[in-house]
Amino acid sequence: MSGSDERPRGSFFDVLRQITVSTDSASSVPRGLRVATAYAWRFAVIALAIGIAIWIVIQLKLLVIPLMIAILVTALLWPAFTWMLRRRVPRWLAIVVSILGTLAIVGGLVFLVVWQITREWSSVQERTVAAVGELRQYLIDGPLHLTPGQIDDLLAQAWSFLQEQAALLWSGALALGSTVGHVVAGTLLALFILLCILADGGGIWRWTVGLFPRKARAATDGAARAGWVTVVNYARTQLLVATIDAVGIGLGAFLLGVPLPIPVAVLVFLGSFVPIVGAVVTGALAVFLALVYNGPWIALWMLVVVLGVQQLEGHVLQPLLMGSAVKVHPLAVVLVVAGGAMIAGIPGALFAVPLAAFANVVGVYLSRRAWETGDSPLPEDLIWSTVPRSRRTPE
Repeated sequence: MSGSDERPRGSFFDVLRQITVSTDSASSVPRGLRVATAYAWRFAVIALAIGIAIWIVIQLKLLVIPLMIAILVTALLWPAFTWMLRRRVPRWLAIVVSILGTLAIVGGLVFLVVWQITREWSSVQERTVAAVGELRQYLIDGPLHLTPGQIDDLLAQAWSFLQEQAALLWSGALALGSTVGHVVAGTLLALFILLCILADGGGIWRWTVGLFPRKARAATDGAARAGWVTVVNYARTQLLVATIDAVGIGLGAFLLGVPLPIPVAVLVFLGSFVPIVGAVVTGALAVFLALVYNGPWIALWMLVVVLGVQQLEGHVLQPLLMGSAVKVHPLAVVLVVAGGAMIAGIPGALFAVPLAAFANVVGVYLSRRAWETGDSPLPEDLIWSTVPRSRRTPE
């Protein structure tokens, strides 16, 4: 044998050549399989890009989470902030009023929570211990006839399960940080980003748009502003929904004599920012307190109040308010919240819906080429509100 092309007959290279020739033949491969293969490798590339993006976000979690928090808080403050700007209030004064007003509201809620907990905690603790003892004695003397050892084993298993679920929730890929220092640094960074966005959002956005190719700037600008409108509407609507949930459940707890109604209302308010799931979990705390402190009948009425508020949210507030603001089906909301919690824990559940709403609106905007047809109006109270009209179209 001579030459590099001489290979044993029936070798691996000959078989591979025959497979390649037969595969390349259009007549031997069904058209449906060729189309499916074309879509498959494109989906594989997209999945790889998404995976790389998620990996980068995980590596930069201490920067990404404060940035997302600052953007969400900006969306919450944006209606009041732009209202002051339209009334010709100086920007620096609008920023000071927005920040200090928010801190005053949060500080007032924290004060009320701490005040009521310190006032009623001792009686709640005593009643809880007594209720646990009564339940333990009922399990021993009741129809189940459990032994003290069996009860201790069940309590140990329940405690272990709660610890595992809490660890799974808190150890999400984008957890806020493993130390107090990380949390403090993230809070300061989020506050700094919030101030920068409120002070010079237009400049930041012009610089961001300038990073894109010239031909893509109009589409990027219009899609992002349409998405920002949705995020602002989501934040404003979710604030209203959370307030209604908190007032309804907190007032019900107060009228029924359930202890700690203010802390319960505050927890419901914060939990409601995780749509559908948050208010249910925090409302269950009110039912548990009523069961332990007031007995089963008051707990049953507390459960009726929680379910009534949830029905109001699910059948009135979510379809009428959140549906038009977010433009995402309630089933999709549940799925993205669950997926966000599985991927990133509490931050994932918090940011899942606004991210999904933003991506949905941006995708629809780009698919319709709305920046060419002018179908999507560009509101005056967005980030570009401080930019002169002649400079609002990216170059």
